[in-house]
Amino acid sequence: MSYDLIVIGGGAAGLMAAGRAGECGARVLLLEKNERVGVKLLLTGKERCNLTNNISVREMVKAFGSQGKFLFSALSRFDSASAIDFFTQRGVKIKIEDNNRAFPVSDKARDILAVLLDYIRQSQVEVITGAAVKKIVKEDNLIKKVVLADGREFFAKNYLIATGGKSYPATGSTGEGYNWLAALGHKVVEPRPALAPIIVKNKFIKDLEGVSLVGVKFSWQKDERTIDSRTGEAVFTADGLSGPAILAASGLVARSLPNVKLTIDFFPNENVSNLDLRLRNIFSANSNSQIKNALTGFLPPKLIPVLLKLVKIAPETRVNQIVKTERQAVLKLFKTFDLDIQKVDGFDKAMVTTGGVDLKEVDPRAMRSKIISNLFLAGEVLDLDGPTGGFNLQACWSVGRLAGESAAKKD
Repeated sequence: MSYDLIVIGGGAAGLMAAGRAGECGARVLLLEKNERVGVKLLLTGKERCNLTNNISVREMVKAFGSQGKFLFSALSRFDSASAIDFFTQRGVKIKIEDNNRAFPVSDKARDILAVLLDYIRQSQVEVITGAAVKKIVKEDNLIKKVVLADGREFFAKNYLIATGGKSYPATGSTGEGYNWLAALGHKVVEPRPALAPIIVKNKFIKDLEGVSLVGVKFSWQKDERTIDSRTGEAVFTADGLSGPAILAASGLVARSLPNVKLTIDFFPNENVSNLDLRLRNIFSANSNSQIKNALTGFLPPKLIPVLLKLVKIAPETRVNQIVKTERQAVLKLFKTFDLDIQKVDGFDKAMVTTGGVDLKEVDPRAMRSKIISNLFLAGEVLDLDGPTGGFNLQACWSVGRLAGESAAKKD
């Protein structure tokens, strides 16, 4: 049996692409290797599904950094307002929370998936689950057929790969799409974990587990050059850091490894002179106190002994015994607390994947491969990842919809 379009992958991008292609009149087959579609979507936003970020197209493009321009065409056709309207019109009430994050009022990801399942049903998309693709056959620079592990073969005019990345491997995201695409002639930027905690080399980090940081500045350096800097929240883990500010930078950090350093400024709104004056005033008012107690007002209690150990001051030392050079050493760590990055945590902890098919090899106006004319791409198989907060799902909706619509056209 032959189809107008075969979509491989039943995640967010694949479902949107298949539904849109069917809506445009194409005969569509959706192949999903899991026993049900949308498995990963059900886990997003801690099962609440942060479906988009309610900001303008330009703001959305900017949030994706150097990769953002690729999204401009797709977002211009289907932006965050369009995504909210898409689900609202299909019966899901949407609420906007902090930092413009959009969630279903029910706080249930399954409500979002239900809309997509109804969408592909209404679009008359044929779905086969438990359909593990073994091989994609190419002839004369065109894809001719898809062969499943059980030997079944399927043929189509066009093909769309939306198999996701390598994050959440328990949901079946093994990265096999990257291997197929490389075999088809595409350049694949090495996939790495993104929106994941970081692991550091410094042994003292285990003593800081559980310490939360709010309103501090994180700067990442590679070869003495700052590659990212942001102020926000984080928490120390047993072997590194996690939290919003860390997750947001993790994709860039993963791309920049090895030899990446993180510098934390605990007082980003104070210059060194003012901070030194505050410190001297505290020391003057608590001259007979132990330094570990005098510093309690400055830093979280668990951080103080670690900091003092780094500057070789015993925590029980009386403040009136601290000399100027020691005070300045403490002050320096207030503003430049350095950590050496070992790695970004594994795919089992990552929310998304950074890396994938080189964007230079994909037409952003149609999501069509520049290598194979009847191949379209959507979702995490592309070298495209954004920060946490609904950005990556919005990319799936926008890119998936454009890819499905383009693949359905009668050339």
